Amino acid sequence: MKKGLVLGKFYPLHTGHLALINHALWLCDELYILICASNKETIPGAIRLQWIKDSFPNQPFIKPILFEYNEADLPNTSVSDEGVSKVWSEVIATLVPPIDVFVASEPYAVFVAAHLHCAYELFDVPREQYPIAASDIRKQPLQHWGFIAPVARSYFTKKICLYGTESTGKSTLTQLLAEHYQTAYVPEMAREVIEHTDEVQPAHLQEIATLHAYTIVEKLPTAHKLLFIDTDVNITRSYSEFLFQQPLQVAHWITAANKMDLYLFLENDAPYIQDGTRLDRERRDALHLFHEQQLLASQVPFVRISGTWDERLQQAITAVDAFLSTQ
Repeated sequence: MKKGLVLGKFYPLHTGHLALINHALWLCDELYILICASNKETIPGAIRLQWIKDSFPNQPFIKPILFEYNEADLPNTSVSDEGVSKVWSEVIATLVPPIDVFVASEPYAVFVAAHLHCAYELFDVPREQYPIAASDIRKQPLQHWGFIAPVARSYFTKKICLYGTESTGKSTLTQLLAEHYQTAYVPEMAREVIEHTDEVQPAHLQEIATLHAYTIVEKLPTAHKLLFIDTDVNITRSYSEFLFQQPLQVAHWITAANKMDLYLFLENDAPYIQDGTRLDRERRDALHLFHEQQLLASQVPFVRISGTWDERLQQAITAVDAFLSTQ
């Protein structure tokens, strides 16, 4: 049985990595994939390990191994240097069994193979087939979206929240933006739990926050670069303070799911429409101030959206386009 080795940071996993692994699979009967994650890198090694597993499911001849290390103990470089290769080869030998071939897209393969006493195979060293570097993806993930491995894209999806009081057009605008950018969206969940705001009890707010967070997590893998989200947990917290004068405590994962990249704050100058489920206009406008204070206290980036329905859509598109230009 021919055993092979591929190693890398996969920081993040991209199409070049997938091609390298598939090339190695063509050469080997059993393939060890060593995921090297340092203590100073921002994407946890466990996530990168899961990306590998999810990219190659139900393939027992693939053996992914996570190796987490401290940069103070090992050289953190991909420079093709014999001394560096020797240090790393000694570590590699303790992590994987003897191998027959080392498959890599870096020139240091010749040094590592010599120290591991195996053959080596180079793949796309000049990056002609896959002209991408993981560092470029980290800097501008949306600009290099097509190169990100499909299983890793949800990690880089940007979440944009439509935020504001009742009857400001959040639900409609969320859907219109999703259509414009050809992506997914998360609707507001309050009406799935309780029909009228005046009927809400504290337990309902917990249920709303949980259901909404579950839906965010569920929709992320289906999104294309952006996920538009109607309201967030800050609004649910604001309702708790406004209606019951008490803070809303939620699980950590709910807060994490509600970490947004941009907020569009819809002002309350839109025509008030009472659909039978909302607060009266006076309380709706008071709630607007509560929501605004909650957003300001959160110290998150937001853009104010106001005017007619058409003006709101155009302002929102302008804000999202400006955000995209930085990503």
